[in-house]
Amino acid sequence: MSEADTCRQYITPAIQAAGWEVPPHYIREQEYFTDGRLLPVGDGEVAVRGTRKFADYILYYQRDFKLAVVEAKEETHPAEEGIQQAIEYAQILGLHFAYATNGKRIIEHDFATGLEQEIGRYPTPQTLFARWREAENLSQAAADKLLQPTYVVPNKRPRYYQEIAINRAVQAILQEDKRVLLTMATGTGKTFVAFQIAWKLWTAGWNVPREGPSRRFGKPKILFLSDRSILVDGPKDGMFAPFEDARYKIQGEVIKSREIYFALYQSIAQDERRPGLYKEYAPDFFDLIIVDECHRGSARDDSNWREILEYFTPAYQLGMTATPLRDDNRDTYAYFGDPLYTYSLAQGIEDGFLAPYRVHDTRTNVDIYGWRPQHGQVARDGEPIPDQLYTTQDYEVRLVLKERTDTLAAHLTEYLKSTNRFAKTIVFCVDQEHAAQMRQALYNLNADVTQRHPDYVVRITSDEGDIGATHLDHFMDPEHPMPVIATTSKLLTTGVDVPTCKNVVLARVINSMTEFKQIIGRGTRVDVDHDKFFFNIIDYTGSAMARFADPEFDGEPLPDGGSGKGRSGSSSGDSTSRPKYYVDGVPVEIVASMVYELDPNGRRLNVTRYVDYAGDQVRILYTDYDTLRAAWAEPTLRTDVIEKLKDRGIDLEQLRTVAKQPDADPFDLLCHLAFKLPVQTRHDRARRFRQQQAAFLAQYQAEARSVLEELLDSYAAHGLAQFKLPDALQVSPISGHGNLLEIAQLFGGPEPLKQAVEQLQTLLYAA
Repeated sequence: MSEADTCRQYITPAIQAAGWEVPPHYIREQEYFTDGRLLPVGDGEVAVRGTRKFADYILYYQRDFKLAVVEAKEETHPAEEGIQQAIEYAQILGLHFAYATNGKRIIEHDFATGLEQEIGRYPTPQTLFARWREAENLSQAAADKLLQPTYVVPNKRPRYYQEIAINRAVQAILQEDKRVLLTMATGTGKTFVAFQIAWKLWTAGWNVPREGPSRRFGKPKILFLSDRSILVDGPKDGMFAPFEDARYKIQGEVIKSREIYFALYQSIAQDERRPGLYKEYAPDFFDLIIVDECHRGSARDDSNWREILEYFTPAYQLGMTATPLRDDNRDTYAYFGDPLYTYSLAQGIEDGFLAPYRVHDTRTNVDIYGWRPQHGQVARDGEPIPDQLYTTQDYEVRLVLKERTDTLAAHLTEYLKSTNRFAKTIVFCVDQEHAAQMRQALYNLNADVTQRHPDYVVRITSDEGDIGATHLDHFMDPEHPMPVIATTSKLLTTGVDVPTCKNVVLARVINSMTEFKQIIGRGTRVDVDHDKFFFNIIDYTGSAMARFADPEFDGEPLPDGGSGKGRSGSSSGDSTSRPKYYVDGVPVEIVASMVYELDPNGRRLNVTRYVDYAGDQVRILYTDYDTLRAAWAEPTLRTDVIEKLKDRGIDLEQLRTVAKQPDADPFDLLCHLAFKLPVQTRHDRARRFRQQQAAFLAQYQAEARSVLEELLDSYAAHGLAQFKLPDALQVSPISGHGNLLEIAQLFGGPEPLKQAVEQLQTLLYAA
């Protein structure tokens, strides 16, 4: 029996018999829980997907509460063969129970007890949930609130990691954990998770009993707190809209009759002009405070905003951040504690939910070698320039070289012209002045476009006010073609969702790992509707390669070579009180440029050599020509070869296109790339077959021989798909020999026909 037969006849009925098909308890069969890693091909406008992960069965206690995974094996295989796969999937999905079965025997792995044993039947939903609740030390009352359903967003079912984050946060709060932290990479849906946590607690009527005059039960009062207007207004008017009239944004007037509140730190904080609006609310007024982007200073010991969180000490506080623990955010982790759940950039890329990227490490002569003024040289205003060696961290901070800005702008313009001139691009500059200079340089270099689209290049900084806010709204909208290029300094580093952003450009040094992760996050979103499968990091400062060299940085490779020795100092690129020296006439040119990419194994790759990569992967899988030919010539093994290549991002059709060999037999193309053999076309291979295998064809009667020769002609014209039975027999000219049964009888029946076609293919690749 096949695995599918075993599932249908034995496994599914046994699971159903234990009560897993009685609402609200149910099973999902063949459930995919990842999308498969995105693997850009060629210039990246086309991408293929790696293998998606799926479980044979997932057992649900309720709609969005999983309890166990079941791995199925064929009846003739030992049940134990599937247990390690089941354990791996259970760990990914955050489950306590894993099962493996061949339909006759069931192996159970219990993560809570660490025991693995054979059992006679599957536990009922009630029994398994009771075991889970006991292991988690969760009361029945708390469990009832935890099982409160999430809000159903049309066409947006929570992904597996979002479901884990939601349930773990709600459970921790129900178990009276006062400080909770979730670490989730940018682009993985932190706002969606925050909304669902609030929704479950609110609809469950959660309210923890506590001391004080505001002791109460019923609907909780929740505050969503952040430091950027876009991070507050966006969720309030968008994701949190189902709360309807329960919402209120605190901005001047104190209203206490609502339940879901939103506020900027700055609008409620105490300063030299205001006593602090937050003090208008009692310390125990809020039941839960959700702190979005909590790494941005709110938990620092010396932060003015820290006093707000400390004032509301009675409230449960949930911190949300995209950055793992680093030296520059230790205060955040000290305040909130270790994260309940972490979903990293690396995992998001591996699962196919986040876009992979390419790193263009590009440097000018003054960045690689530095620049030193001549003796007595003065700046534009006549001020003497201090004599020292100026390097990347000094530009736009102490020394302004207009030619450097112009050179970077020219290089970026040529890059966009050679790829996609209308791909959304963010240029991170040193400060607002630098952003203005970069905008002007890019504007003038693209005059053929800006004369038709005056907002093709814009500056989006805090100084731009309402104009900048309008540009930002348009820039974020996937359906709004303009603006295309946005220059900025700090404003777009976090909280800006630009799903179609294809290029993240670094024109300033980034020494903070936390800030670097936030900047990179501007490009990690996937937008299939607009063909956004990957993004580029175009780095003119060496910041990217320096950050990738950090062994703690998740998801990125260590450099194994590079383009020059760009110097990066300790400056963060912020404005400084020291004077700037404006210098003109310095010759600046691009002198080094390398392109790197993450391949399916997490290693860097020069993307312009996709064909070299394909050859390397073939040699890894098949050490020599004979090994590859033996696998390819056997039709049943050929499918395995194609799947293994696809898992490594090699699509044969795309490979022929990139290699500019549209008529090549895919086997011969692979041999050419891997073993340097000459490329043969399908017509060449068919011709050689007729020359060398005439005896094979001669053994058949005239009409049967004609069928085989017509199959060979179809292969030469269209490819390997022409050997697929019975489809190949149902098209002209082969269909002219009769229906399927009549054609089979020419060979003595279906099985002799099948054997003849398979032997034809084997001999075809012996030619």
